[in-house]
Amino acid sequence: MKLYSSKVPVIAMDIVRLLTAEKDIEVGSTKEVEADIEAVLREYLRMERDLTEKAKDRVEQLGGGREDISRVKKNLAEQRNIGLGGDAISYILNQILTMLMRSPSVDEVFSDDDVIRRKCKKILERHMAAEEDLEKEVRDRMKNFSEGTSTWDVEYARVTEQVKRRRGIS
Repeated sequence: MKLYSSKVPVIAMDIVRLLTAEKDIEVGSTKEVEADIEAVLREYLRMERDLTEKAKDRVEQLGGGREDISRVKKNLAEQRNIGLGGDAISYILNQILTMLMRSPSVDEVFSDDDVIRRKCKKILERHMAAEEDLEKEVRDRMKNFSEGTSTWDVEYARVTEQVKRRRGIS
């Protein structure tokens, strides 16, 4: 699952709308709480990009290949206690809960952490699952190419970009 920057405002709005509608939280300003959640999500994206760049640099220094980048990135994330892949949602949820408890824009939190976590998780999963659908659509379009070839790599990147543009994700 992947978090796309274009989905950040929609995710924040959905979370605040659900939590306020179901009386899990009481807020002074909906827009301020949405901005706080957006800040949490954007910080996660920034940290993930930073990990990727550091992993690329480290692999380049050690003389490894592209296949080593994800392993090094995972090790760096573990060292910094940042969730990636399947752990990303749990990490993000912890950050959102912490923000809700500390934000001056949140007047009151009425529900237990687990209730809020469960509701927010559904929203995050729904928006972050777009990557799996994207991958399936791209692969369906590329049936005529042999995976692993340079032609595959070039076409995969081109088709992925087309599909992302059409779906409005980046």
